[in-house]
Amino acid sequence: MKQFFTHTLALLLVLALVATDASAQQFSKRKQYNSVGVSLNAMNYFGDITPKPSIPSFRAGATRPNLGLSFTRRFAPRISVRAALAYGRITGDDSKAADQNDSDAKFRFNRNMNFRNDILELSAVGIFDLIENRNNYLKRPDFVPYLFGGVGVIHHNPKGLNEAGNYVALQPLKTEGQASGYSLTQIVIPFGAGARYKLNRSFDIGLELGFRKTFTDYLDDVSGNYTDPSKLGSADALYFGSTITKGTAQVPGTYDEFQQVGQMRGKSNEKDWYTTLGVSVNYILAPKVKSPKFR
Repeated sequence: MKQFFTHTLALLLVLALVATDASAQQFSKRKQYNSVGVSLNAMNYFGDITPKPSIPSFRAGATRPNLGLSFTRRFAPRISVRAALAYGRITGDDSKAADQNDSDAKFRFNRNMNFRNDILELSAVGIFDLIENRNNYLKRPDFVPYLFGGVGVIHHNPKGLNEAGNYVALQPLKTEGQASGYSLTQIVIPFGAGARYKLNRSFDIGLELGFRKTFTDYLDDVSGNYTDPSKLGSADALYFGSTITKGTAQVPGTYDEFQQVGQMRGKSNEKDWYTTLGVSVNYILAPKVKSPKFR
């Protein structure tokens, strides 16, 4: 699955580079135009706290909203560049995502970790239209499917619901005994596909599916192995990260068979992902048309 995403992104970039030079030569500046847009998306994540710790696995009940603002510049018949700012939430809960009767998921069910993470994302992507438009914005096609890919930066802050029923920031707790906390600012690679439909001369609506490849395994605060409880310096750190048995209640640290010091807490060889699926409305900023000069 990861190879599929990697190959898709590589193909997208190659197509964009090849098409940019050829198209730009046949697309005058007077046909270029800008647009601004808003989007409403469903946001999900793939990581350690899902039904299965793999990219295709997600729990519909964990879906949360994502809102975005964007500015797009059309440079060529098939090529546009979009800058976007988005804010949304991802969430996960072992008690709801993992099946206690599944031998592969049992340790995750009994780990009973939970989190939510509000993510602020700033991105820049290139958009490659599968249907070209060699005319101005007024004569653009009614329906255009497209691919996109680029780079972004996110700020995130995972929080967990503690024993007292309050959400606490997890990164400062160093729940896996880290010497220093992981970074809350990360680079991501956004890519995906979508389609837009022309409503009238000024408005387009769109549907888009986007993937975010990250370079962190800590969107959910779960990555490596259980640490020695002596390295956990607070009651909250012990609650989320310890291997100490706490009676029969379903709380973090109750399943001794799996949760021994040095045993697996998460899959450290897998990075976390998140996705967005939603609709957008874009308003075209009509370019000024210069009046011809007569002598």
